Amino acid sequence: MKIVAVTACPTGIAHTYMAADALNKTAHKMGIQIQVETQGAMGIEYQLTMQDIAKADLTLIASDIEVEQRSRFTGSKIHCVTIEEVLIDPEAVLKRCQQLISQ
Repeated sequence: MKIVAVTACPTGIAHTYMAADALNKTAHKMGIQIQVETQGAMGIEYQLTMQDIAKADLTLIASDIEVEQRSRFTGSKIHCVTIEEVLIDPEAVLKRCQQLISQ
C-alpha cells in the first residue's frame, strides 16, 4: 500500500510539519509506504512528482486551506481531512485510508 500526502495549514509553520511528521511515523509503524509533501511558509517542500502520484493507491490531503497545484491529483483517489484530525489521531486517519483503498 502506497499513499502520497500533502499537509498544509493557514500559517504554514508548526502544524504543517507536525502533521507530516505524525503521518510519516505512524505510517512506518503500520507498514504503509508514504511520501508527504509539505506546503508551508517555505513553499512546497518534498514536492510529489507525477510519477509518485500515479504510483500511489491514494492521495491524502491534510489541510485547512486550498493546496497549491491541486490539479496534479486529478484522477487519483483522494481523501481529505483537517490538520487537526491528523494531529489528534494519525492512526485513525491512516486506517480510514486503508479502508478506502480496499473498497
